[in-house]
Amino acid sequence: MIKNLQILIIFLVFPVFGYAQKGDSISWIDFEQLEDSLALKPKKTFIYFYADWCVYCKKMDRNAFKDPEIIKKLNSDYYAVKMNAESTDTITFEGQKFYNQQGENIRNGIHQIPILLASRENKEFSLPAILILDEKFNVENREFEYLTTKNMLELFAD
Repeated sequence: MIKNLQILIIFLVFPVFGYAQKGDSISWIDFEQLEDSLALKPKKTFIYFYADWCVYCKKMDRNAFKDPEIIKKLNSDYYAVKMNAESTDTITFEGQKFYNQQGENIRNGIHQIPILLASRENKEFSLPAILILDEKFNVENREFEYLTTKNMLELFAD
């Protein structure tokens, strides 16, 4: 009887440890999921372009994107898209295929989607890059620098 009780306690308590609770992290989606989501319910979109080698991207992942206020705001008010700017995946969005033209020929080539959405006026691309789009997918804001938690929260101020 005691052994059965111990096993029951283990099965009831153990799942609590080691699993993030809902709301502990940002519910990132990809562009194909974004297209489906926007078709069902228009909503603002937050897009974050990063690269594995980007020190400032990693720092934002560790700090700003772990902040409970930012997590709550992104999960409730935005579709949050996170994309590696150097991805070699072919992505279909709004009936068009996008890919990394440079990926096979140039080390660290940039995918077409970040070039299209997050290039500066002088056609330069830099990381980290953050875009905020309205419900109709019009750009409201672009940031091309490391954002502290405070700076990121200021992006959400109406």
